Amino acid sequence: MREITDAHVAEPGLAVVEIAAADDKTAFAIQELLATRCATAPADRTTREPGKPGVRLRCFLDLRQEPGP
Repeated sequence: MREITDAHVAEPGLAVVEIAAADDKTAFAIQELLATRCATAPADRTTREPGKPGVRLRCFLDLRQEPGP
């Protein structure tokens, strides 16, 4: 995964969430749950780290905006 930069959290209300889950289905379900609560820039794929269990997914949240349709 790419590094989190200052721009990702430059203002109050911006956040980066990294999800670690057993499988893709679980990771995307958690991302969808977050999307119902706040505006997100969703991830379209998960990553796997060699030698580590499960998958990782990173999404970007904007608590200043309402969730999209």
